[in-house]
Amino acid sequence: MDYKSFKKKVFNMIEVGFIEDIIGRGYDILNLSLIVINLVVSIMMTFDDIMASYKGILTTVETITVTFFLIDYILRLWTADCLFPKDKKAVAILKYQFSFNGLVDLLSSVPFFLPFVFPAGVSAFRIFRVVRLFRIFRINAYFDSINVIGQVLKSKAKLLISSLFVVLMLMLAASLCMYSLEHEAQPEAFNNAFSGIWWAENTLLTVGYGDIYPITPMGRIMAMVITLLGVGMVAIPTGIISAGFVEWYEKMKKYHSDKDELDKIYSRSDETDD
Repeated sequence: MDYKSFKKKVFNMIEVGFIEDIIGRGYDILNLSLIVINLVVSIMMTFDDIMASYKGILTTVETITVTFFLIDYILRLWTADCLFPKDKKAVAILKYQFSFNGLVDLLSSVPFFLPFVFPAGVSAFRIFRVVRLFRIFRINAYFDSINVIGQVLKSKAKLLISSLFVVLMLMLAASLCMYSLEHEAQPEAFNNAFSGIWWAENTLLTVGYGDIYPITPMGRIMAMVITLLGVGMVAIPTGIISAGFVEWYEKMKKYHSDKDELDKIYSRSDETDD
């Protein structure tokens, strides 16, 4: 087996959803199993009593799983030109590295080993454990239902970004208005613009922590107006996504209907030939 054939075989093995090779399916099962094990271990390591009794075992399991993630990441860098065959090797590596999966692979493996080089950053590097959760999204290659969510979000990306921008502008305007109305009455609560943004975010998203609230008449009137606007504005992204799913359903319905018609035509044609 030559070098290119070997690299292609490795690529097929690590590429999620390539089910024509039993080795590839086994690799996917192993990868998914280690992701689940790593997430379970990461959760268990947050309990002091469990860590007191099983710290050594949990640390060993985490090291083994993350080492596998690192090897997987290196293999994906090596076979990036198989993923992007039309690009040069360096360009293919950059494309993979700055893709969503590439960044997830990087942040879910490399930061684990950085404390060996930078011991002072242990606490900062631990936050990257949560990135490992996103590795599980690789299984969407097997499930059309998960792919649909991504397709809908992608098709409605411009509308979603526009609606979120409007919500952000409304939040910023509400925070400045509330700061102007409430700062003199309660400077300790609305002591700067950020306090207004915190209140506006809680109000527009209907969270309502209650740690900051208006006490002046004008402030309360403004709060009622902003709350009413917030209910409508925050519902816009939900409506956009819902419309996207309806459009996808109609397309799939039409596709299957057309496919059934073609199957009937081919079936009649075969009967005529007989």
